[in-house]
Amino acid sequence: MHKRYNFTRLRWNPFPSDRPFLYRCRYGRLVVLAITSLFIMVAIAYSWHSPIAAQLPPAPARITGPYCHFTETAVAEKATLRQAAFSGDPNAQQQYAAIVQNHGTELQTCRSRTWPSNQAIWLRLYPCDALAGGLDQIFDEIVDRGYNQVYVEAFYNGQVLLPQADNDTVWTSVMRQPGYENRDLLAEAIAKGHERGLKVYAWMFAMNFGHIYANRADRQQSLAVNGYGQTSLSMYEAASLDPNLSYTPPDSVFVDPYDRQAQLDFYTMSQKILARRPDGVLFDYIRYPIGIGENLVANQVQDLWIYGNASRTALLNRALNPAGRQLIQTFLANGSISTADVTALTEEPLWQGRSIPTDQSDPPGGEVPVAERRNQLQAELWTLAVAHATQGVLDFLNVAALSAERQRIPAGAVFFPEANRTLLDGFDSRLQPWNRFPSTLEFHPMSYGVCGNVSCITSLVQRVMEQAPAGTNVRPVLAGTWGQAMSDRPSLEAQMQDIRRVYPQIDTISHFAYSWQHPERNQERQFCQL
Repeated sequence: MHKRYNFTRLRWNPFPSDRPFLYRCRYGRLVVLAITSLFIMVAIAYSWHSPIAAQLPPAPARITGPYCHFTETAVAEKATLRQAAFSGDPNAQQQYAAIVQNHGTELQTCRSRTWPSNQAIWLRLYPCDALAGGLDQIFDEIVDRGYNQVYVEAFYNGQVLLPQADNDTVWTSVMRQPGYENRDLLAEAIAKGHERGLKVYAWMFAMNFGHIYANRADRQQSLAVNGYGQTSLSMYEAASLDPNLSYTPPDSVFVDPYDRQAQLDFYTMSQKILARRPDGVLFDYIRYPIGIGENLVANQVQDLWIYGNASRTALLNRALNPAGRQLIQTFLANGSISTADVTALTEEPLWQGRSIPTDQSDPPGGEVPVAERRNQLQAELWTLAVAHATQGVLDFLNVAALSAERQRIPAGAVFFPEANRTLLDGFDSRLQPWNRFPSTLEFHPMSYGVCGNVSCITSLVQRVMEQAPAGTNVRPVLAGTWGQAMSDRPSLEAQMQDIRRVYPQIDTISHFAYSWQHPERNQERQFCQL
């Protein structure tokens, strides 16, 4: 008998038990959980783009604009917390520390995706900045404007930003007020910068030691002297009495770069500054003083600052025979040589860079006329004197850079792009041979052109980019303020954008200076009551 099937009651049951198949698998619960999570994530992603989600207010942005400036709301919030924190509120202190750290992180993120990668500002500190919260406010304001590097002036006008107790008798401490003479404001500034993620450089005057140094009786021999018997201090003092001259540089006293004592004083002091471990060091005033009036152009040997004892001796020692030494000495003393000086020569005068003529025979037509020979020798002596002066600048820079190299701290040179020009029948009186500075240094050209537009500023940067040694890291220095023109200089934004248009590979630009952007604050900081 055949068994009959009731097809109407037959059902295919893929889950013969009471539990679904996936739950009966070994990893079934995990699979179900993964699928459920996937559906949830898809739903959330969809909701982000849904019309309803688009109507929700976004999280408040604390950085805005193309230069990483913080919003007014974020700035005000931090300022309120800072004031409360330094009033003794422990809760505000914790919140302030947190917002300082958060702003530093946000600034780093912004700069990593914004041109230029590094935006720096130049800063001079005063004793008043040692008051409670003083440095914090300054560095907060620097972060608020999107700067991630600060160049703190550590040595200027014979004053050092070191505690009086850590200073020697040569220099005067910026922190010399009673009760503040032991404050290490440079070390504190570096720490405040690092708390905010900033790199802090030490900015130092180099060959300009200031009038305090010049007034020391035991350092008179170290000052640079020109052929008129002037130091830069006496030259500027005389110029200040001339009603036709409206400006003379204050507190500028330059040293003889060949003077061993000046080199040693600077090296010793810079070692102490670098012991504070800044992120870099910048050497400014690597040049001679700028001339005044008609002396803006150096076109005769007396205009050169090579008459100090050390520089004069070094120049005479460049002679390779007695005739060469005598002719150099005559040229320095009289500013020229005469036909009689040439006639009196008993041998061919030689000095470094000048070799014995290979052909001693008379030229066609007889001997060289004495007047022509005199002109040739005088031109060669002028070339020697200028080369000697510029070599002194290079030698002093090498001494300065050595202090940074030994401590493995990056170093840079600050200069004017036009200070190495030939002018008319001479040279720019500053004789700053920056195109021969080592390419291992950062180049910080002060591109301060004033012509009412950006063209003369960008052209200065272009001059440096074309003349700097290959591979040099060029970091232009701009002067001005945000959002408006200043003294016929366009806004900082306009200057930066034009430089970016021409040289997008430049990744660091600095602005001179904090005091220009905060003039009221700068007055308060200089003249507070300690």
